[in-house]
Amino acid sequence: MSIYLQHFGLKREPFSIVPDPGFLYPSNHHRQAVAHLKYGLDREGGFILLTGEVGTGKTTLTRTMLKRMPAHIRVAYVLNSKLNVTDLLASICDELGIELPTDSPESRGLSFSKTRIDALNQNLFQAHAEGKKTLIVIEEAQNLSADVLETLRLLSNLETNTHKLLHILLVGQPELLDTLAQKELRQLNQRVVSRFHLLPLEKDDVANYVNHRLHRAGAKGSLFNNACISVLFRLTGGVPRLINLVCQHSLLATYSTGSKVVSPKLVKEAAVEILGSRNTADDSKKSFIILIGLLVLIAVLMIGLVNQTVVTPEPSVDMEPSTDKQLPAAIELPVNTEPSINETAIDVPASPFSSLLKIWSVDSGAIYSEEEFSAQATDNRLRAEKITAAKISDLERINRPGIVWIKPSFESSQRGLKSYLLTALDKTAVRLQGTDGSIVVPLEKFLTGWSGRYLYLWQPVQGFNTLTAGDRNAPAVSWLQDQLAIIDQNSERIITGGRYTAAIAQKVASFQSQQTLMADGVVGRETIMRLNELANPQHPRLLGELP
Repeated sequence: MSIYLQHFGLKREPFSIVPDPGFLYPSNHHRQAVAHLKYGLDREGGFILLTGEVGTGKTTLTRTMLKRMPAHIRVAYVLNSKLNVTDLLASICDELGIELPTDSPESRGLSFSKTRIDALNQNLFQAHAEGKKTLIVIEEAQNLSADVLETLRLLSNLETNTHKLLHILLVGQPELLDTLAQKELRQLNQRVVSRFHLLPLEKDDVANYVNHRLHRAGAKGSLFNNACISVLFRLTGGVPRLINLVCQHSLLATYSTGSKVVSPKLVKEAAVEILGSRNTADDSKKSFIILIGLLVLIAVLMIGLVNQTVVTPEPSVDMEPSTDKQLPAAIELPVNTEPSINETAIDVPASPFSSLLKIWSVDSGAIYSEEEFSAQATDNRLRAEKITAAKISDLERINRPGIVWIKPSFESSQRGLKSYLLTALDKTAVRLQGTDGSIVVPLEKFLTGWSGRYLYLWQPVQGFNTLTAGDRNAPAVSWLQDQLAIIDQNSERIITGGRYTAAIAQKVASFQSQQTLMADGVVGRETIMRLNELANPQHPRLLGELP
């Protein structure tokens, strides 16, 4: 054991880049990947895909799976993907221990490939009769030529009347997905029974990953504090191989100083040494931009202090507020200022736009135009939607607080429309909020004065707008299944390999039907809103019983 390892109380190197299954950190993402691989093996043959960027741990995960493979599954593990068709077939036969005819193929009028495919076919039939499965694993599959991929597709055709005889696991970088998406390879792509894209570690997982490896190497405590982990995540992006390299050099640098705890400074220096000066340059650039921004802000504030000019914002044309502080006569009723059980109690700001943002926990200050309102919503990961001819059934379906525009009664001298925030709705009444407070209005009277215009907010999911059958978006599909599981605890998670498959689309269609939405299986705005509403009790709602 080296003095370096003894210094930290380690029994072995914790951050080697060798793909050792004993060091695999079982993050939630890796557990999902293993589940997808097992699911593919449980199917009756076909292709399984495992993709991911360089250094995300594909090989380690694959070897972990192979190490735990049941005895009845035979494995041909091909490391060299830059093989021609005949060499690939020879490698598979060698891995499976298939004996080939002693005479040359040419002497029997057969090609080299034909001889090996026949031998492989006969061997697979025999293995199947013995209750065994056969798995071919090919690493760096993004390097496979079109001819080799077509040969693999033909091998996947080997079957009995009821069973495929071969599983093929392709492990590669994201370019493999682009290759399989080509039109000439669509037949192979359609035979993929399970696929999974391995992502870098999340920030919360980096500390667990580092400590897991240290523990496996014999460490009695943590050598990297939280500040080190933050620097490590920022500079490596959560890529395990880069984390290993930076941590290894950080430990060496720490050993050279005689310390037994790594400092953030040494982590950053190690990252610069391993990754180059790109990150440092980026940090300097960001600092310069921030400095310029602060100088501009100071200049603007100074100009404002010198001018001392107070500007009264003009209401937008669409809003057309009245100088009359009372509600239009068409819906005048005594004010009830007690909030309903469904309503968030808030201080009344200067406009309904600000009030609506406040319900969504956004402090915006005074807002007097729809354009500014929409911009504020977007900046806070919300989205504004407006209906110009809504019905009460639309409001019930949307179930979100929103802004309504009220028409004056015919006997009133008031012109134009006045906007109010609609905060609650039940079968008999609504609650409106204006600059003077809240008022409960009978539903019939509200409908008499309401123009039909409705502006509301909803919370989209980052990373996608819609999901339709065949889409490949692993984070979106994962989010979707998480929401369905929260809503229905008996809901079983469907293994999709990051694709929005027909099976999960059918599950969504069933959910939509139960919720009286259009049951088309497409995850769009209304489906997302309903999922948000049912999965999150804190989500702002409109419907509820009024006192």
